[in-house]
Parts: sequence; C-alpha cells; structure tokens
Amino acid sequence: METTHLTAVFWDFGGVILSSPFDAFNEYERAKGLPIDFIRTVNSRNPDTNAWALIERREVDAAGFDQLFADESDELGHRVPGRDVLGMLHGSVRPEMVTALDRVIEAGFVTACLTNNVSSDRSSETSDDHARPEVDAVMARFDHVIESSKVGCRKPEPEFYEIACEAAGVDPEQVVFLDDLGINLKPARAMGMTTIKVLSADQAIEDLEAVLSIPLT
Repeated sequence: METTHLTAVFWDFGGVILSSPFDAFNEYERAKGLPIDFIRTVNSRNPDTNAWALIERREVDAAGFDQLFADESDELGHRVPGRDVLGMLHGSVRPEMVTALDRVIEAGFVTACLTNNVSSDRSSETSDDHARPEVDAVMARFDHVIESSKVGCRKPEPEFYEIACEAAGVDPEQVVFLDDLGINLKPARAMGMTTIKVLSADQAIEDLEAVLSIPLT
C-alpha cells in the first residue's frame, strides 16, 4: 500500500487506548440478569437524539442522563439507571497501545485523540478521566485532543472529523483513524481517511504497522 501521503494518526480513546467499556456493560448485564448487550441496544436506539448523544454533546448533565437513560431503557423492558452506566465507562490503559502511540510520535506523525466523552471537567465525578493520572499521562502525548463534550458535536457526525482535521492542520486523505466502532469509521472513510477497526490491541497494531510501514512494538 502506498503510504507516503499519510502524515497523521487519529485515535479513539475508549476501546482503543483504553479497554472497551462494553466488557463492563456485559458484566453488569450478567449480574443484573439483563440480556447481553442490552445497554448497547439502548444506546443505539435514536442514536442522534438519545440520552447518550445528549450527554456526549454536553446538552444534559449527569442527573439528566440518569433519568433519561432509565426511561429509555424502561421502554425496552428493563430499567437501568443512567448513573450505573456512567460508572462503567472507566476502562484500563492498554500499555501496548501506548507503546504504539509513542512509536508513531517518534516517527514524526501528527497525533490526535478523537473521543466521545461525558465531561472534560476533571473535577467532575462523571468525567471519563476523573482522578486517573495514568490517563492524563496518555492524553498529554497527543498533539491534539478533540472531545465531544467540549466541541458540541460527536462521532459519527462529520463536523467532528472536520474539527479534528482543522485542528491538526491536515486533509482527511493524510489521516489514519483507529476506532472500535464501525459507525464511527464510516464517515471518516467517506471523507478520505484510511480507517482501522480495532477488534483487539494486537490486531490494531499489526494493521497500523502495515499501513504506516514502521514497527510499533
């Protein structure tokens, strides 16, 4: 693959740099006797206007999300408090992905983190990175951090990717973008980005090595 035009690597955070919150969702569902992937089903219903979309754009606060998500899940047969969902967003840092990020930086690529998050307020109890110095250490590595709760739009809205490209000073065709959700990759690919769907850390690193033609371990 011709890769000389690539100058930037954009990374999702949860599910890419961090382990996926979906694992925590499934553990909760098993513990509560809920259908597996029920929480994801709630999140995928009316994806542009539901409670999840609203809190990621910071259009409701944690208390509002708690009630809205409970009502939405209740309509699907099982009432789940939104506060329980917020408490499951904290994945663990994948050290092998951090090493890959460091190798990309050392090779001279522009880097950006593109994250749909709940709050960029570090003092908030619902912040994705509240009191987590290991997360701060990773975030500090990126040249740019684009947060849905700060810019007022979210993946997969095209505007979010346009903001990221403008911040990084690159065209979409110059970007490799890693995300664990196909719905977030589709618009990026349509804009011209090279995309990698992250199924596991090992797979993602192998695919990124193939695209960039540099070692990442």
